[in-house]
Order: sequence, then structure tokens, then C-alpha cells
Amino acid sequence: MPRTLLVAPAGRQVGLTTVCLGLVRAFDRLGTRVAFVRPLAGDGDERSRALVKLVAGVAPPAPVPRGVVEELLAAGDDQTLLEQVVAACARAAEGAEVLVVEGMAPEPGIVWSSRVNALMLKALDAELVLVGAPGEASAAEAAAAVAIAARGYGAQEGRVRSVMNRVCAGLDAHRAALEAERLRPLAVLPCRGELQAPRLADLAAALSARVLHRGDLSRRRVRDVVLCAMTVQNAVKAFRPGALLITPGDRSDVITAAALAAQGGLPLAGLLLTGGLEPEPRILELCRDALAGGLPILAVEAGSFDAASRVARLDPAIPADDAERADAAATFVADRLDQAWLKELAGTPRAPRLSPPAFRHGLVEAARAAGKRIVLPEGAEPRTLAAAAIVGQRGIARCVLLGDPAEIRESARKHGVALHPSTEIVDAAAVAPRYVDALVARRKAKGMTPAQADQELTDPIMVGTMMMALDEADGLVSGAVHTTAHTIRPALQIIKTVPGCNLVSSVFFMCLPDQVLVFGDCAVNPNPTAEQLADIAIQSADSAAAFGIPPRVAMLSYSTGASGAGEEVEKVKKATALARAARPDLAIDGPLQYDAAVMPDVARTKMPGSKVAGQATVFVFPDLNTGNVTYKAVQRSANVVSMGPMLQGLAKPVNDLSRGCLVEDIVFTVTLTAVQAERSKRRPAPREP
Repeated sequence: MPRTLLVAPAGRQVGLTTVCLGLVRAFDRLGTRVAFVRPLAGDGDERSRALVKLVAGVAPPAPVPRGVVEELLAAGDDQTLLEQVVAACARAAEGAEVLVVEGMAPEPGIVWSSRVNALMLKALDAELVLVGAPGEASAAEAAAAVAIAARGYGAQEGRVRSVMNRVCAGLDAHRAALEAERLRPLAVLPCRGELQAPRLADLAAALSARVLHRGDLSRRRVRDVVLCAMTVQNAVKAFRPGALLITPGDRSDVITAAALAAQGGLPLAGLLLTGGLEPEPRILELCRDALAGGLPILAVEAGSFDAASRVARLDPAIPADDAERADAAATFVADRLDQAWLKELAGTPRAPRLSPPAFRHGLVEAARAAGKRIVLPEGAEPRTLAAAAIVGQRGIARCVLLGDPAEIRESARKHGVALHPSTEIVDAAAVAPRYVDALVARRKAKGMTPAQADQELTDPIMVGTMMMALDEADGLVSGAVHTTAHTIRPALQIIKTVPGCNLVSSVFFMCLPDQVLVFGDCAVNPNPTAEQLADIAIQSADSAAAFGIPPRVAMLSYSTGASGAGEEVEKVKKATALARAARPDLAIDGPLQYDAAVMPDVARTKMPGSKVAGQATVFVFPDLNTGNVTYKAVQRSANVVSMGPMLQGLAKPVNDLSRGCLVEDIVFTVTLTAVQAERSKRRPAPREP
């Protein structure tokens, strides 16, 4: 993803779309490839997309429909919603260097806009731009309102950019107030009447007015409103260019005076006649020459005061087809944005954070593109069946369910699972005999006989492993009802490890609220040596990179740097040196305590100058006891989704499930396995036994 800005409101009717237009125009001027998206549908989503197309010539993708948004939120399925947001943003951002994302504005009947904006901020790893408008508030009050909104996003103090829009007085005071709240002002935009001047045609539509004379209805703009209730000699004092004159329909004197003024060259916006009254035809005939010059005349049933009030309440949003006003607004905002910040953001690379929704979206898209065949040996297990149905429906992979076909179908019927047509059901017992000779050949060095092979193949996991060995399947997922050892043993015997690797290890992808981290090894190796720990670090870094996470590897210990001593610390020091020597291209540092690995302020004190400390993404634990306890503590105490364990080091992917796994866990383990299988195609063939 490119540098991403989430432009979000700090109040109602703050001119959010106008600020987005200005940002797009400003980056475009700098020669920066800029894209725009409004990922969630709201009252103004079509308008936003149309205006950006008018201003910048880009066509943003369609947003997630309102009904889908509300359905997912009602079900508590934030993650699926955010995956769809990430997908929409990814489509919009293709080829762009900067992506401007318009957040949800408060609307009647919507109570979730602020919460969803905060979720999008993290999911997109975006930088926050808050837009406020003071209305009747003082500069200090308006800035305080923006600061309150910023705290609601959990944004770090001093990291929020702000725009104060529609400021009618005291521009410097508003800028100072924002700075006092540590809200870096990108712009303080003054009120400018012409930017809010609607076309008379827009006003006519909003009031459902009758058009008595069209004239230049589609081109004239209302820049002022004059309520003509006084005598003509006093009313004409208020006649100004761009004025809409509101008067009762029987005030022929005012109508005639307006016509004469227009005939004399005064460019009035038009006449709005009220009270359901229309002038006599002979009055309009007297005004014929003026009307020929383009003066529009409208009529409404409402009284003059009510009509004037409705005009004042007219929606200030720019209509989707008003190219002139959209262009003027974009230029107005772009001219006043902080140019130094624009250039800095466009030209400065930023270390990305891969958010959980972005990670999940990337996984699913990669798996779909791979089109792999994944074996599920626990074919009749209810969670496995449900997961296979989802995998098939989403096009993630082609699942092969092993087991007794009658039992599998009965289990699916009993649990209400409708399997996708792409899902295969294979009778493991019926196909087992065809793998006997191949299994004997692969285990002949261990003295395996056909009778022993026949016995081994009563296990569906061994059948699935042989399918992989003979390239009939690309990966295997098991463990919902079997132990880790049971799942892995056939793979170690038949599939073997990647050439040059003597160790199978594991990683968990820890989906924190705003970032995905890699923890290894938390499932396989109880007490690795320094050499094995170095191998785990390299495997984990490669796994992170393969799944889009920039690898910065922290070798964890109870000591940081040279501050401690002891056998365990020395093991981590040696492992760090071995890993660095084997892979000088990787950022690896240790020993590091966990706080020094993740907290920049602690890192500056304990490990200054480190390329890993304070920003680690891959965490290598010194032993299984530490790793397993830590991952479960983080998972359960912080309510973090953990994907895995994903096994690494095998020539073909086999992945283990927790026996307490959820359907969603199985779906994403299958997805991980499919992506691993695609990566493994680039490796050398496995060693022969």
C-alpha cells in the first residue's frame, strides 16, 4: 500500500469531501501519483466518487454497500468488514504513491461512524487528518473538539494533522489553538461564499420549485439572498450581483424592479416568488426583454420567511455534476495546504505496518491466485466441514476431505453444512492400497514392508501425506482431533525438510489491533541449541517476508545487549551471531528483552543505534516454554487473534491445528497452507531418502 491518509470528521458538516478534493489536487500538482477512495457507502459516497473523477480524472472503486456494513457490524464481524475495506483501498491504490481515504461522516441514524473510522485507521496503517469547522464556537473550543476526536482514535499526541474549515474570523487564532492542542494544522480555511454558491437549478430541485421562466437556471449561482418585503425604493438598495430575490408572487413592483435591474446589466441570480402566487401574464410580458437576458423565475407554495429559511438550510455539499464548483473548491483548499508537509509526505518513505485486515486480505488474494489442492484428513469433523465450505465458497483453495464418504456426508447434513462443488470427498480406505508401493519405496531404508505400509495407510494423515509426496495434493491441514506429533510425523518421514535445513519449526502470526507480528518457535522445539535457534530465526524471517511482513528479527532473552550474563543469555548471543553470519541481508539483533524490542523509548535507552530494537516484527523465543506461554498470554489476555502454528522447514506445507480451534482458525490455516505451497514451488526438490 502507498502512504495512506485517512481524512475523518471532527463534527458534522465540516466539508470533508472538499478537503479530500484539495488534498488530491495538491498531490497531483506535485507530480505525485495520488488515488482516492471512500471505502464505505454513506449518503454522499456516489457524490464523492463523482467529484474526484471531475477534479482529478480518477475513478475510485465502488464502496462496501451500506447494508453489508450494517449486517457485519450487527454480527460483530469487524474483521470481515475491514478485509473488504482493505480490498477496496487496494484496488484504488494500484500504482499510486499516496492514497487519500475519505472516512465516514456522521449521518442521521448512524451511530457507528467514529468507531468504524478508528478501525479503518489501524487496518490501513493510515495517517490521520482530522477536519473540523468552528461554527459558532471559539477558536479554543473548536480546537478542543478536534483534540477530543483525536483521542477517540487512539492517535499518538503530536501525530495528528488537522484542517480547520469554514473559519469566518480569526484565522491566526484558530491556527494557534490547534498548535496548542498539538494538532499540527495543515490548513485553516477561511469562509469563502463563492465556494458555497449553489446553482439556481440545485436550489430549485431542493425546494421542489416550479420554474416559471428557465433562463440561465443551470448556470447562475446564488451568492446572496435578499428577502424583499419592503417598498421598492428600499428593496433595490439590497440588489447585488448573485443575489436571489425572495418576494411574494403578487409583488409586481419588486418583480418589475428586478427585471429592470437585470436589463441594466445587474447579474442577479434569479427571482423566487412565494405564497403560491404567480404574477399576471401582462406583468411577465412587460419583463420580456429582461427575461430574454436569462433571468430565471421560480415559484413555491411556502411563504417568504419559510422559503428564505429553507434556502439558508440548503445542503452546502457540492453536487456530483458541478464541475466548476468542485474545481474551484479543490484549488482553494490545495492553495492553502502546508506545502512543506505535502512534499515531505510524498517524498519520504515510511516503514509500513501490516495490519491484521490487510494481512488477511493479502493471504486470501494470494491463495485464490494459487489455486491449490489442500488435503483435510479429518474429513467428517464438523469444524473442518464448515471450514471447507467457506474455503470453497470464497475460492481460497480446493479442499479434499479424507474419510468415509457416507460418514462425511451425514456429518455435513447433521450440522447444516453445504459443501461447495469444488470440494472433493475421497474414501481414504479405498485409495490407500494404491500408495503401498510408493510408501515402501520411500521407507525402504527403515526396513518397511508392504504389510507395514498397509497398516500405516489406515491412517488418513498418512494417506494425505502420500498424496502430497506424489504431487496429487499441495498441502495438508490436520490437528482438530489429532496431536501435533501425529500430524507432523508422516511429513517428517515422507516429505522431508527443505534442502540445507535440518529443523522443522513453527511460527504464529499474532494479529494485534494495528499490526501483525511473527512469534517463533512456540509449538515444536522444546530447547533449541544456538545453532537451531539461528535456523529458527532465519526461517521465521523468511516466513514473515513471504507473507508481506518486513522482517526485523529480535532474538529474545531476559537481558538486553551486554547487560546480563548466564548460559541462556550466551546461547542467544551465539545464535544472533550465527544468524547474522548466515544471512547478513537480514536485520537481526539480540539479546533483546521484549520491551526493548517493541518500545522505541526503551530501545533508545537500552539498545541505541539498533535497526531492530523498538520496531521488531519477528520475535524468536529462546525455548518452547517461553514461546508457548507468551503467545497464549498475549492471545488470551489481549484478545488477539493468532494464526498458526504454521510449520516451516518442510519441503511441502503441513500445518497443525489446535484441538480447540475455531472454524475461522481452520479457514486461515488452509489459506496459509495454500500460500506456502505456492512459495515452495520455487524451492529445490526434497532430498531423497
